[in-house]
Amino acid sequence: MFELLLGHTPMAYRAGELAFARGWPLAWLAALAGLGLVAVAVSLWRHRGFGLLRLGVLALLQVAFLALLLVLLWRPVLRVEHLRERENVVALVVDGSPSMLRGAKPRRQEALDALAAGPLQEIGRSAQLRYFSFTDHAEPVDDPAQAVPGAPRTRIGASLRQVLQTAGSLPLAAVVLVSDGAENGGSLGEQDLAELGALGIPVHTLGVGPLAPVDDLELAQLTVNDEASVGEMLRAEVSIRHQGQHSARLRVYDGDRLLATRDVALGGGAGVTTTALELPAGDAGLHDLRFALDPLPGEPNTANNARSAVLDVGTHRRSVLYIEGEPRWEYKFIRRAVEGDRSLRLASLVRATPNRYYRQGVASGAELTDGFPKDAATLFAFDAVVIGSLEAAALSTAQHQALKDFVDRRGGSLMLLAGRDGLGDGGWGRVPVAQALPAQLSGPGAQAYGQRMSKVRPTSYGEQSPIGRLAAEDEHNAAQWAGLPLLSDLQPLGALRPGATVLLESVSNGVGYPLLVTQRYGRGSSYLMATASTWHWQMRLPHDDGRHARFWRQLLHTMAVSAPPQSALRLEHKLFEDESSVPVEAQILDAEFRPVNDAVVSVTALAESGEPVEARLLPSGRGDGRYASTLSLGPTGLYRLAMTARRGKSVVGEAETHLRREDGVAEAFEDYQHRAMLERIAQVTGGRYWSTQDLAALPEAIRYSKAGVVERETFDLWNLPAVFLALLLLKLGEWLLRRHWGRL
Repeated sequence: MFELLLGHTPMAYRAGELAFARGWPLAWLAALAGLGLVAVAVSLWRHRGFGLLRLGVLALLQVAFLALLLVLLWRPVLRVEHLRERENVVALVVDGSPSMLRGAKPRRQEALDALAAGPLQEIGRSAQLRYFSFTDHAEPVDDPAQAVPGAPRTRIGASLRQVLQTAGSLPLAAVVLVSDGAENGGSLGEQDLAELGALGIPVHTLGVGPLAPVDDLELAQLTVNDEASVGEMLRAEVSIRHQGQHSARLRVYDGDRLLATRDVALGGGAGVTTTALELPAGDAGLHDLRFALDPLPGEPNTANNARSAVLDVGTHRRSVLYIEGEPRWEYKFIRRAVEGDRSLRLASLVRATPNRYYRQGVASGAELTDGFPKDAATLFAFDAVVIGSLEAAALSTAQHQALKDFVDRRGGSLMLLAGRDGLGDGGWGRVPVAQALPAQLSGPGAQAYGQRMSKVRPTSYGEQSPIGRLAAEDEHNAAQWAGLPLLSDLQPLGALRPGATVLLESVSNGVGYPLLVTQRYGRGSSYLMATASTWHWQMRLPHDDGRHARFWRQLLHTMAVSAPPQSALRLEHKLFEDESSVPVEAQILDAEFRPVNDAVVSVTALAESGEPVEARLLPSGRGDGRYASTLSLGPTGLYRLAMTARRGKSVVGEAETHLRREDGVAEAFEDYQHRAMLERIAQVTGGRYWSTQDLAALPEAIRYSKAGVVERETFDLWNLPAVFLALLLLKLGEWLLRRHWGRL
């Protein structure tokens, strides 16, 4: 009906532009329209007895009639550009990834059948068809049902760019992309889309597959540390995508051994539910973890029910130095909190007389006999330092400089505790290490803020840190903090520095004050604790309540594990899904933690099966002791990576880590049609998104493409049936109204 009345298809009007063929000035049209309006007003004034409403209706009809006649005098036309017959190429680009082969009727076949039902033949009558198939790259094929050799990732953006660049040698008019939009190769960022749009060739996207997963559980995301210490508790966060299920069972395996089982409530709707659970790190060594959801009855895709993780539990026992200027309760209960922790050694000093210290937790009888270390090498052997109620004047100038270097160059963590001679009252705001602290400490004699007794709560940053986790689940964690006894003896910290992060607050009269604050400084971190009364959490709770001990273990572990070793081997991550290239970086430092830039560094990757892979790591060139290279790994499975750094015949550094390589992972997840991505591709390139049900207009849309070899046509619009029908209806309407009102 549209084409019968308006002479051309909707696509022609959408692609073309309206113009006047007479070439007369539009000002004349406006002037004649004004004169016509005056003439209508004068003619109707003689019939003012009609009333204003009736006169207005008649004026509207007459003005519309006159305006339409004037427009026709200027000869309106439709100017369109369309493809020249048989002189252009249209590319049909078909996604050949494994996700396109799923379903009772494979998605790829569903799309090709819809195209073969008519649109493809019609396109072929006016243009040459070229067929391509792609996964991570596009290849020409003779039959669109053919697929290129399978690749572990789908790179829609890179494949499209490869096809579109053939326009330099072919009159490419348009591309028809058949896909479910599941891009997992990182080639469809905003910059990539902008480059596709700049090529000027429209991409029409044909989306296939369900718009949402059906009867499917997916372990969408797993977050868990890949390194830990012996005896440490790990917090894992698991996100589950579901469609109406009320619950799911999650199992955690270490190799073939079941570690934990959790029933997760999903709520019965469609969405993503995130849950947290805690796991023991276990013994030292490699742990090959797998988190898996029990499959649903008849679930079509169970490959997305599980995710892997590689955990290295270190054999190195972290060391923390804790010094107090006087015996006090906080010291006693901090030591008690870490008793039995196999992964943490707390070497402590309590001043008994000006020149004698009571030592606990020392590695030998000769360790720390003179109190606080007098040289940097001895201090640098520790990973973290805690200083309690000890005046800054108790340390020499050299010790203060070593303490600052401990944070800045060594990369260790330093924490100052409140106390009679702690923080600002101990003069710690006037020594070199004050630059590293997260707050400008108030001077001696500053008054405590708020009430004497205060509640403690973690901030949003604290809740995300291991320090602020007393329970795995968020609601349970908040309840655990809310149930802690009040603290006393709060010391003001002064103005926070720009890089400071508040982890805990003391709450007095509804106002939160910084209690535990941290910041990065150089390679290390510094902490300030504005109280020394956390021992109340143990004394005023049942003896078997472990919250005080858990808090201090997690705080000391967090401080200690951030200190870098002398030799380190680092990976971007330890699970490489559908990736065979593994970037590797090593850092080599000497005994004083200064960069070693002239070492010969090599790394060997040994798989469960297959030949070892070796590579030479090259210096970064920045003088920071870093060396880097990329390993090309072969078979899937677990790999052990060993790094050795040599100066001549001497070994100056060694490190080891593990990784797992898996293939076919990305294609198993997000198994549905990503319509928004397909619509975005069409939008930026000037094409349209189509479904298999509305392909009838696709050939017409391609015909009016502005790429390729085109020709221009001009169509008159004055002689359209719709124009004469409009003129007739305007006059007929006026006549009928006049007759009805009895004023012909």
